[in-house]
Amino acid sequence: MKAIVVTDQAAGNAGMKLVERPEPQAAINDVVVRVHASGFVGTELTWPSTWTDRLDRDRTPTIPGHELAGVVTALGYGTTGLSVGQRVFGLADWYRDGTLAEYVAIEARNLAPLPGDVDFTVGASLPISGLTAWQGLFEHGRFRAGQSVLVHGAAGAVGSMVTQLAREAGAYIIGTGRAADRQKALDLGAQEFVDLENDVLEDVGGVDLVFDVIGGDIGKRSARLIRTGGTLVSIVGPSEARPADGLTIDFVVESDRAQLSEIVQRVRDGRLRTNIGNIATLDDAVAAFNPTKRISGKTIICVRP
Repeated sequence: MKAIVVTDQAAGNAGMKLVERPEPQAAINDVVVRVHASGFVGTELTWPSTWTDRLDRDRTPTIPGHELAGVVTALGYGTTGLSVGQRVFGLADWYRDGTLAEYVAIEARNLAPLPGDVDFTVGASLPISGLTAWQGLFEHGRFRAGQSVLVHGAAGAVGSMVTQLAREAGAYIIGTGRAADRQKALDLGAQEFVDLENDVLEDVGGVDLVFDVIGGDIGKRSARLIRTGGTLVSIVGPSEARPADGLTIDFVVESDRAQLSEIVQRVRDGRLRTNIGNIATLDDAVAAFNPTKRISGKTIICVRP
């Protein structure tokens, strides 16, 4: 099968290569999925799990990519809950070969049914961004209707999902980003927007929840904006920032079938819009992940028509 592989961590995205690899086999509780579309996170090649297994042993050449939508072609021993021929989407394990390939072996529990009226490219754009937003807001951030939420990168892949889910749940949303992102963030549901290059972040006053996808100095400054009992939720690693009278929580997204189903239902009924910026074929994937200009939105690889 065709697949994208990486072997050199120092080379970053430029080290991606399209090669032939053996088709995967389904282990116990696995399914094999014929991949129709795949997502990729730009920071993935900096993650330790891309290069080593859980015992810190080298596992290159690695097939990256963890988001997928496709069709089940084989079931491993003991696998239940899915069937051959079923349309699915989901989130592959961090320590296994991923989804930038024609086939992937994946634990059945990491997949959810993909309704027939949802395009494969849309399905592949949802798992990481959607689950990260859902878990950060509702599980870790313990969001309640009526609270104010500061969403960094509100027009980005994750931030756009946070903005929409929070607005539906009854939040007052302040989005941040570049000046060019202002209208998009407002269209997605933000009531205010802060241009991080030209506006003063502190002018927003106090908020109940910060969803941080940036970290660094912005994360530290954001912590000082959190009201008593509020929460700073970060997806960029352990934060040095601590609210004076609140919590800081950093987390790594996990697959969850029920949450995937909630997210895709919102797409079906128009409550949630995806944020796809570019669609490329597997043959053109290496070029797509090494763009010459900034791409707004997520790049999705269409492995099959």
